[in-house]
Amino acid sequence: MTPITSLPEARHLVAQFQGGAYRRIVALTGAGISTESGIPDFRSPGGIWSTRSPVQYGDFLAFEESRLEDWHRRFEMMEFFSRAVPNAAHRALVHLAHTGFLKMLVTQNVDGLHQASGFPADRLIEIHGNSTYATCLSCGERAELEVQRPQVEAGHSPLCGRCGGYLKAAVISFGQQMPERELQVAAEEAQDCDLFLVLGSSLVVQPAATLPALAVRGGAELVILNGQETPLDSLASMVIRTPLAETFASFGEETP
Repeated sequence: MTPITSLPEARHLVAQFQGGAYRRIVALTGAGISTESGIPDFRSPGGIWSTRSPVQYGDFLAFEESRLEDWHRRFEMMEFFSRAVPNAAHRALVHLAHTGFLKMLVTQNVDGLHQASGFPADRLIEIHGNSTYATCLSCGERAELEVQRPQVEAGHSPLCGRCGGYLKAAVISFGQQMPERELQVAAEEAQDCDLFLVLGSSLVVQPAATLPALAVRGGAELVILNGQETPLDSLASMVIRTPLAETFASFGEETP
C-alpha cells in the first residue's frame, strides 16, 4: 500500500468519516496528535525517556528519593501541558462524537487535551492514566498537582490529606498494573466497530497496539494516520502520513 502524503487528498479522504458511511467508529490516539499542540513525545528517540529513565512504580513505593524524582518530572511536564491547547485533530474527534458516529475514543496520552477539547467524558478511555492531577494510592482521593509543589520543594513527597497515603500523578507508571476494566471496554468496543481510526500512535506500545488488530478481526476497516510507519500498516485500508492538525483543519465545516 502506498501511504497518502498529499494534504488535499488526505483532507478529502478524512472528510468522508463524517458522511454516515461508518456508524460505529472507535479511535485510538497517541503522542502524535499532541506533538502538534506543543507536547513532546516522551518515548521517541530524543524524548525525555531516552535521556532520563522513567521512575518505576516499585521504586516509587519503596524510596522517598524516587517519589521526589517522579514529582519533579511531573512539574516539568506541567510546563508543557499548561501551554498546550487542543488542535484541529482533537476538535475533529469532538465533532465526530457529537454526530454520534464516534462511539469510543481510547487514548494513550496523559496530557488532558481531549478533556480540554470538550470530548464527552463517558466516551473517553485513558488507558495510561492522566498526568494533570494526582490521586492517593491508598484511598483514591484526587489532589491537584500545583498544591503539592511547596512540599516537594521542601524535600518531602506529598501525602493524602484524607488518609495519609502516598499521592502520585494519576498516570500509569512503568511497572504499575494497567486499568483492567478500561482495557476490557476498549477491547469490546474495538471488536464491535465498523471503522477503527488510529491517530498519531506508533502502535508499538502494548496493550493499545492490539486494539486495531482486534477491530480488523471483527470486520472493521482500519485507517492509520501517523507520521511514521507502524507494524500494522499492512492491515489498514488507508495509511495517511500528513500532519494531523493540518489534515483536519477544515473537518466538520462542510459535508463530504
